[in-house]
Amino acid sequence: MDLKSIIRTIPDHPKPGILFRDITTLLTDARGFRRAIDELVQPLAGSKIDKVAGIEARGFILGGAIAHQLSTGFVPIRKKGKLPYKTYSQSYELEYGVDEVEVHVDAIAKGDRVLLVDDLIATGGTAIAAIRLLERAGADVVLCSFVIDLPDLGGSAKLKSMGKEVVSLVEFEGE
Repeated sequence: MDLKSIIRTIPDHPKPGILFRDITTLLTDARGFRRAIDELVQPLAGSKIDKVAGIEARGFILGGAIAHQLSTGFVPIRKKGKLPYKTYSQSYELEYGVDEVEVHVDAIAKGDRVLLVDDLIATGGTAIAAIRLLERAGADVVLCSFVIDLPDLGGSAKLKSMGKEVVSLVEFEGE
């Protein structure tokens, strides 16, 4: 089964010239979804993971399934203002402005070994902010896992330059 062939590409979304890589077709394919989760869990064989952190929103779907398979807790990383309790916050640059992600202050214990999960790594801005946020909360981010890597945009290289291990299941050239 070729996971790449299950992922839909939508041209000119959200703006002209962008090829949007849509994993909802992968999520609705039972065998494809199961294989993706299995492949994202496999690099952790024999490792101790305390928490799985997923970046809003598709990272919640993937991260929840992975946390279930690893029998560990799940930590949501959300956009500013979405979490109901006290939070740590981390800002990051967007193409046209700044955004913030947050995590509850009690979601991570000092020294927790954490897997960070999202559907796609592009420029790396959100993932870098999530890593900084988790580390400030006391986590040791041991692996960053993505279904899709857009290597031409440099995000995975940035994470590796931070000393992070990065796993992705498929790559798409260009945007």
